[in-house]
Amino acid sequence: MNYPNEWTQKEFLQNKKKLAQKDVDVLLVDTILSPIEKADTITYNPYELKQYPQGSVFVFYCDTGKATLDRLGEYKQKFPQYTCISLKGGRGYWRKNMMLLEEDDA
Repeated sequence: MNYPNEWTQKEFLQNKKKLAQKDVDVLLVDTILSPIEKADTITYNPYELKQYPQGSVFVFYCDTGKATLDRLGEYKQKFPQYTCISLKGGRGYWRKNMMLLEEDDA
């Protein structure tokens, strides 16, 4: 899969579900010590992140998404065995009640 530098919340939810079927971890990484309500996040800790299986996807977020996008090169350099992505709009654009609806194949 070819990964962009940013994912929206919808793309994050869709790709997390899709990649889970392939046993790939997709983690929402809190870089500002402010967890997102109703979201499963982990606090940025390089040692802890490197304990996840290689090939995992780390989606970093801040308040607006600008700082994590600016530092994306640094994250990619620090975690070369992983995919690093910035959450577009950051915490400010996260909709806590957003969910994916199942699509009928009929």
